[in-house]
Amino acid sequence: MEKIVNYTPEMTAKMVADYQAGATTADLAEAFGKTVRSVVAKLSREGVYVKKAYATKTGEAVVKKDAIADELTAMFLLTEAEADSLTKANKTALLKILRTVKGFNSPDF
Repeated sequence: MEKIVNYTPEMTAKMVADYQAGATTADLAEAFGKTVRSVVAKLSREGVYVKKAYATKTGEAVVKKDAIADELTAMFLLTEAEADSLTKANKTALLKILRTVKGFNSPDF
């Protein structure tokens, strides 16, 4: 039995080129007669898909607590054990500490 090919090499090349030129996954799905999930999966397999960036209600980019802890760990040359305890801290407290250290502390945070 022959395997059914969802995307030919030509389709894949065009899809990747269009995506890198700014086409949305919805545009590509419509153009190629596929679902958005299928297009996202194919672009992911090709290594070009970029996840949508999420923002908070105030428009700031969402930052994971682990990333904040990692940054503080690097700044203060903490040990692995100290870093582990940092990741258990409250995210808001970690952000306030990081912003203060960087000089970005503001009363409206």
